[in-house]
Amino acid sequence: MKVALYFESEKFIQTSGIGRAFAHQKLALESAGISYTTNPEDTYDILHINTVGLNSTNAIEFARKQGAKVIYHAHSTEEDFRNSFVLSNQIAPFVRHHLIHNYSLADAIITPTPYSKSLLENYGIDVPIYAVSNGIEISRYTYNADEVRAFRRYFSLSDDQKVVIGVGLYFERKGIQDFMEVAKYFPELTFIWFGHTPLYTVPQSVRDVIKSAPRNVILPGYVKGPIIEGAYSSADCFFFPSYEETEGIVVLEALASKCPVLIRDIPVYADWLIDGVHCHKGRDNADFIDLIKRIIMKEFPSCADAAYEVAAQRDIKKIGQELKTIYTKVRNTE
Repeated sequence: MKVALYFESEKFIQTSGIGRAFAHQKLALESAGISYTTNPEDTYDILHINTVGLNSTNAIEFARKQGAKVIYHAHSTEEDFRNSFVLSNQIAPFVRHHLIHNYSLADAIITPTPYSKSLLENYGIDVPIYAVSNGIEISRYTYNADEVRAFRRYFSLSDDQKVVIGVGLYFERKGIQDFMEVAKYFPELTFIWFGHTPLYTVPQSVRDVIKSAPRNVILPGYVKGPIIEGAYSSADCFFFPSYEETEGIVVLEALASKCPVLIRDIPVYADWLIDGVHCHKGRDNADFIDLIKRIIMKEFPSCADAAYEVAAQRDIKKIGQELKTIYTKVRNTE
């Protein structure tokens, strides 16, 4: 069995969650011993497609002509498209229509969580849908003292400086504005938001909050490797006030790092992250301020071990086996 992994316009969105998921797919297939190609003009048995552009549709047509099965990886929904780019809310209904059209071209759909699966089912898509985590390369997030030192040197942080981190694009949906507002209440703490989006692509309200960030907020842009891995291991809190996710790879990374996790109480986390067991959940900025105070003061029992187990259940090797099962089932379906 040979699989074609397809990702349109990779260089433009490779730092997004979809880009990270694509990288994880390669690792998962390698771990499961599944032969794959990233050349859509190659020969293969299954097209595993990750994007929804015009070239993606063409790739599906090519796959059909050579008798290959098609699996669509549904990373995107109307819900998580909203509150992102300029005019995203205005065109969201058209995006939904486009997603339904493209996803319905597949023999099967993979989406990261039962929550995102339920959204697609409510769209009326009549294609088998499987919930499979995007996974995490869990060994990368084991505590590493050298990475912690590299992170703290990179930002000139003293050993005792308390740090709160967030990771994501500069989207309203990601909660970037709430991150900034909460930071104002803690001038003694350093807040770092990893990630970047060209400001001309986001609404003025988001541009304004980025340009007027509080003095205790650092915006280093997109950072990868030892620095971000050291940040997860060193931070006193991972604060991710996103309003909508299909899973949240960055949440998995924080869980794997045993960093105290503070997230918004939204449906995507309902069936796999328990408040007070794996993480802490808040509904608004008043909750977040209170919870950060208590996390920094270590007033809660540690969630670290339980959080790590959630991430371990989504290790790349396990995801590889889940994908192999789905590929086999789809390939053998008439």
